[in-house]
Amino acid sequence: MQLNLSVLDNKTTDIRRKNILTSPKLGGSCDIDSIPYLNELGIEIIESRQPIQFTPNFGEHVHRWAPYIQGFSSSFVQSVFDQYKKDYESPVVLDPFAGCGTVLVQSKLNGYNSVGTELNPLLQFIADAKVNSWDVNPELVSNLYTSIPKKLKTPAPDFLKSENQFNTGVLRNLELLKGGIDNISAKTKEQKQARNLILLAFSSILIDCSNLKRTPCLGYWKNKKVSDNAPWMLMESKIKEIYNDLKILQSSCKKNFKTTSKIYLANAMEYQHKDGFDLIITSPPYMNGLDYVMNYKIEMAWLGFTKEARDAKKVKDNLVVCDNVSKGLIRKFAQTDSKYTNDWLEEIKSNIRTNIDRRGNYRRNDMPDIVHKYFDDMYKVMDKVSKSLSPNGRFILVVGDSLIADVYIPTDLLLTRIGSELGLNIERIEKARNRYSGQVRNYKLRETIITLKKASRKRRGNGR
Repeated sequence: MQLNLSVLDNKTTDIRRKNILTSPKLGGSCDIDSIPYLNELGIEIIESRQPIQFTPNFGEHVHRWAPYIQGFSSSFVQSVFDQYKKDYESPVVLDPFAGCGTVLVQSKLNGYNSVGTELNPLLQFIADAKVNSWDVNPELVSNLYTSIPKKLKTPAPDFLKSENQFNTGVLRNLELLKGGIDNISAKTKEQKQARNLILLAFSSILIDCSNLKRTPCLGYWKNKKVSDNAPWMLMESKIKEIYNDLKILQSSCKKNFKTTSKIYLANAMEYQHKDGFDLIITSPPYMNGLDYVMNYKIEMAWLGFTKEARDAKKVKDNLVVCDNVSKGLIRKFAQTDSKYTNDWLEEIKSNIRTNIDRRGNYRRNDMPDIVHKYFDDMYKVMDKVSKSLSPNGRFILVVGDSLIADVYIPTDLLLTRIGSELGLNIERIEKARNRYSGQVRNYKLRETIITLKKASRKRRGNGR
């Protein structure tokens, strides 16, 4: 018997539409659903609209070298530094989810030592190139790029050879461009740093050269038009951008070149820092459907960080969980006895399970355990980094809440509670902007800034 897949697809779509239209959260708001949690914590959320999204970084020196749409803005990081400049004369800064290095770049611009951990090797490479190449001669970058041979080809990764990803002419020019970069002779440290900047530039143009877009998830753009010579034009523009920024840095920011900026390729759930940090500023992965590895599969493959699907899966399975993670990993977690939990989390899991049963159709039946693993993962991260926080230091997180299977998940308040359980004081929670659920689109969510503070050391009395 042959199945009619179009009929099945239509049936699934109809069920989803019905579930949305009958959702008890239709037209609802996190402001109402947060009240019981806020009452228990004994706090209020302060309205404090701020430009926290990455978008403004596209026009900022250094930050603009490589876009990272999931990151936050340099102006937000700078506002944190400005806010606490009287508390910390020269703070040591940590970002446990370093991404493309926004916190570390801004730290270096201010002359502050900083450390980051990042598990995605592409992003770790980009962040390291952005903060540890400011003393590279811009003429060297320009000359290395203009001298690359244009007849040597590095074949594209096999899964990218489909015209769904790149037009034939574009793909041919990308292969020639990558072949030229791969044949750059880099014998000295400075030459290697310059080549890394050229590779960074190459990674930053790939989506613009493709038939894809990232808003924020990676997807096809049906009517996108890309000329065959786009790789060369975009690359030349990006190299000029880096060239100009290096000249500006070397004329106005030389005193900060020796500032320490370390980016470790490491898992924030496991890495124990030795430094004492005054400020921890980060935006962890959100409890949503965004696949933080597959979203950068194009760049990761072109730069050789992944060669096949299992390479990407290995990275993804070690990240703070998203709902595209393997079912086997979640089954294994569900059978684990030792994991973080609390009464809020157990009630949320129970409600999700009930609603999935009621709906009769949901994208992941194991969603209660995925949600649980997310907060277990975040507990491990927060436990590690809070131990490295200096007395009177602050731990600042930017995060969004979620709606899953008609169940509200106050991610910010749950993380705040975890911080409190780890001995940190709740200083404040600010709502930076409104968001809307991807499942019930008129349900209002929020993006917030959590500020936790470590108490000062108690002074010993004369009798001790």
